[in-house]
Amino acid sequence: MAIIDYKAGNLTSVKKAFDHLRADTLVTEDPREVGKADKIVLPGVGHFAATRTLENSGIREAVVDSIERGIPFLGICVGMQWMLASSEEAPDVHGLALWPGECSRFPSGVKSPHVGWNSLQIRENSSRLLRGVASESYVYFTHSYRVPLLKATAAECEYGGGFSAAVEQDNLFGVQFHPEKSGALGLKILENFCSL
Repeated sequence: MAIIDYKAGNLTSVKKAFDHLRADTLVTEDPREVGKADKIVLPGVGHFAATRTLENSGIREAVVDSIERGIPFLGICVGMQWMLASSEEAPDVHGLALWPGECSRFPSGVKSPHVGWNSLQIRENSSRLLRGVASESYVYFTHSYRVPLLKATAAECEYGGGFSAAVEQDNLFGVQFHPEKSGALGLKILENFCSL
């Protein structure tokens, strides 16, 4: 499993969580290694513009090729946001456009960033990523931008309106929350990804 290092965010804690699960992982910024992986994880805390590095390094092309070959891909936080076409946070940076739409800032009047524990409303009971996760389970969030509700939304969260907390379609998976900081439940979600 390749964990992509693009010099943004929560790389160490994501790696430690997978190590705890005894997953075979490689932290890499090499597109060739990404292209050889049997699973790909794109973590992220920070600014959407950091994903520009993925374009410049050739990793974007490797990710797209792997996705087209059916390789499971998990985006975490900004990694999930990158799966959309764009974000208000960095309008000149292009996402993967795997789903239509744009990440938007929380509305004025709502404390931003959204930091802390919040509950999931499971929308898709057949989700492979959320297998064994009950609706109203709490996970840990820290973000200022959100993915809108999509056809692929597997779980949503309510904070200044509903937004996608998890998305899933075929070999594509994304979580806005941080499973690596969400205790035993977060480890269960990562374990589900490992078992795909």
